[in-house]
Amino acid sequence: MLGGTASTYLDSLAKQSLEEFGLPGMALAVTDRSRLLKVSAYGVADIASQTPVTVSTRFEIGSLGKPFTVIPLMQLFEAGGVDLHAPVSRYLPWFKVWSDFPEITVHHLLNHTSGLPRGTDIGPHGLYESWALRDFSPVSAPGDYFCYSNIGYKSLGFLLERVTGQSLPQIILERVLEPLGMADSSPAVTAQARYNAATGYASTYDDRPEHSSHPLAPVPWAPYATGDGAQVSTIGDMSAYLRLLLNRGWAPSGRLLSEESLNLMTGNGIWTGGDYYGYGLATYSVNGREYIGHGGGNTGFRSAMVIDMEEGLGVVLLTNRMGETDPLVEVAQMLLTAASADANGQPLPPLPASTDVTEIDNAADYAGAYQSADKALHLAAREGQLLLQCGSGEVALERRAQDVFYALHPEFELALLEFHREDGQVTELFHGPDWYVRGGNAQERAGELASFPCPEEWEAYTGHYRARNPELSNFRVAVRKGTLTLLHPWGNTSPLIALGGCRFRIGPDLLSPENLTFSAIADGKALRADYSGCPYYRTFDP
Repeated sequence: MLGGTASTYLDSLAKQSLEEFGLPGMALAVTDRSRLLKVSAYGVADIASQTPVTVSTRFEIGSLGKPFTVIPLMQLFEAGGVDLHAPVSRYLPWFKVWSDFPEITVHHLLNHTSGLPRGTDIGPHGLYESWALRDFSPVSAPGDYFCYSNIGYKSLGFLLERVTGQSLPQIILERVLEPLGMADSSPAVTAQARYNAATGYASTYDDRPEHSSHPLAPVPWAPYATGDGAQVSTIGDMSAYLRLLLNRGWAPSGRLLSEESLNLMTGNGIWTGGDYYGYGLATYSVNGREYIGHGGGNTGFRSAMVIDMEEGLGVVLLTNRMGETDPLVEVAQMLLTAASADANGQPLPPLPASTDVTEIDNAADYAGAYQSADKALHLAAREGQLLLQCGSGEVALERRAQDVFYALHPEFELALLEFHREDGQVTELFHGPDWYVRGGNAQERAGELASFPCPEEWEAYTGHYRARNPELSNFRVAVRKGTLTLLHPWGNTSPLIALGGCRFRIGPDLLSPENLTFSAIADGKALRADYSGCPYYRTFDP
């Protein structure tokens, strides 16, 4: 077991994270190769009833379940039942992609190099979404480019069903959960799986960057049973899965995975730009030490796991609020670092300092007057804060990223404030569709502000679009500085690159498979926008 000081440290870090991320509840576990070293629960599983999270509370685990699709597939590979480098269509005859490139193989789906887009969760199963890939045309050859693809893993689940003649939940139950003794886990998100499960939450406002002042709303429990991660589990059961990896494929019931299969899952696969991705798991380095990790997110939930194979330790976190997974993976990494220090009799690292997001050490970089074609903004640097003048008052901006800020004010809550630099100096500011230049007055800058013409038809595409897709429910499109731009609700923006007609690539990356196509023009406005195969429709609110 962890020492008392280390256990207290982990509790403090968990509670600090609970508050920092606005999480209703959390469960965490630390395990070595043979047993649990710590298992704890914090916060509430349901806000309305104030039911506390316990170590028996069940959570949707999201993409932490991708290896639960990989493991049966690797078992079939070991038995000679599946060739990883064979075309997917050999096993799934209806799987087709409109392309002049070589066919997509099982291997390409496993390590996200198929050239397929991320996919959507607009349906509960994904079978039609996979079939409809015949209408998709990739821009990169299989194996050339990493793009995280949930639809690729859904397709792997359908392949498993075709090869074995069983449903994917039955495959996962028999080949993963039962051999690992994960008796409190469900292989699919079903009505029955809701028993003793936490309520999932999301911000009440889905069309703007999140803020701690926004109330949370419960997310409906929705059936889900696909290969990209559709399990419900407890913190204790997930620890049993971590021990399978820590023991290099050995489970209490015997060997589930060969060394070759484990190496394919955890080895240095394809470089993603921040880590290496194998088959369902990522590897990365911190201070010269290698770790295995992954984040997960289903609607209303997010999770994280990190493993140190050399030290023989693993950490898993389960929470009941949707949001970005990377910060939770970072917390899991800090917990593992502390557990490793305790195991080696080393001093524990200091707890991360609580930061005041309104403390801006370089506030003077941004201070000054900014002018758009019809608006003016004034920012002042005072006592370590960056203050935006709003009417007769001021709002302290909150830093979200380098040169990116949030303003808690009704006029600015729908988008982040993005400052751009030239030769190191801040020269312009974007807020949603608005572009501001720094300095001068409206008359002096009028020519500059109007000097970026764009095709007249683009005006038809601007606006707010929605779909009943829980992972991306809405987005906005605007013309910014002569560029048609996608505005994601969480604050990120992407230029839309014209591909001809009403079709655009999302982002500047030439190999990105994500695209946006506008259609159904009525009264000068597009009524529909197809986001990589998912239809969205113009909505009434701005």
